[in-house]
Amino acid sequence: MVSLHKLRRLMSGGLRAGDRRLADEEEPPLASHLVSPRAGFAHHGIYVGEGRVVHYGSPSLYLRWGPVEEVSLACFTQGHPIWVRPKSNECFRCEEVVTRARSRIGENQYHLLTNNCEHFCEWCLYGKPRSHQVERIFRWPRRDCAAG
Repeated sequence: MVSLHKLRRLMSGGLRAGDRRLADEEEPPLASHLVSPRAGFAHHGIYVGEGRVVHYGSPSLYLRWGPVEEVSLACFTQGHPIWVRPKSNECFRCEEVVTRARSRIGENQYHLLTNNCEHFCEWCLYGKPRSHQVERIFRWPRRDCAAG
């Protein structure tokens, strides 16, 4: 059985310690890793300036995610709050992060476990695709079994 604490973490929308919620009308810093919590997961994108975000497109019919695209902040958040994830050990300057993000516009290779919107952002910032949300999900069964 899943504890209340674990259930809250799962439903937190993928936020992590250090993530900072943007104030209304606050513009994110250039090349920021943006996080927009949804029910049970978080959507991720890279802020490229002038109110624009590059991200894996929102799901269409049949839950197929769209290609990497550049959209407005409002389109990215779809009315949900927006958070900025602090950078750690960044590999690239802001301009290079923006260039890397835009270089993948049109890519349509979304895969929940290996190439999702968080993998995309981590690759843009650090050169290595990674999804902390996916890693957390795969760690849970092992901890539950060991504790059981």
